[in-house]
Amino acid sequence: MSYTQLIYHLVIRTKYSKPTIVNEHSEDLYRYIHGFIRNKKSLLYRVNGMPDHIHILVGLHPTLSLSDFVRDLKTSTNSWIKQSGKFPDFQSWGEKYGAFTLRYQSRQRVIEYIKNQRKHHKQEGFVKEYRRLIESNGIEIEERYFLED
Repeated sequence: MSYTQLIYHLVIRTKYSKPTIVNEHSEDLYRYIHGFIRNKKSLLYRVNGMPDHIHILVGLHPTLSLSDFVRDLKTSTNSWIKQSGKFPDFQSWGEKYGAFTLRYQSRQRVIEYIKNQRKHHKQEGFVKEYRRLIESNGIEIEERYFLED
C-alpha cells in the first residue's frame, strides 16, 4: 500500500479578475466544488473566496495529476456557473492558477486563512495577496506573464 498526503492550496481567479462571483450565490458554487472534489475521491478542507477569485485547500487523490484536476475543476465549474444563471456576469476562469503544496501540520493555518477571506481582503487586495503567496512559496514571478489571461 502507498501512503500519500498531497495537499494543495489552489488560487483560481476569474477571467481578467472581474468581480463576477456574487456573494449571494457563492455558497452554491462552493457546494458544487465540494461535490466535484468528492467525486474525484479527494478531500476538500476548505473553499472560500471573493468576487474575483477563490481559494481551495484540497487533498488530492494520488491517481490525479494537479494540472488535470484543475483543468477539470475549471471546466466543470465554468459549465455549472453558466447553467445556473446565478452569476450572470461570469465569463470564465482565468487561464492560469496558483497551486502551493503544504505540510499536513500547516493545514489548519491555511484553513483559517481561507475561511477569513472577506476580513483579509479589507487590508490587502487580490494582486498583492497573489504576489505574496507566489513569492512566499519560493516561486519567481515573470512579470510579463503575471495575471495574464
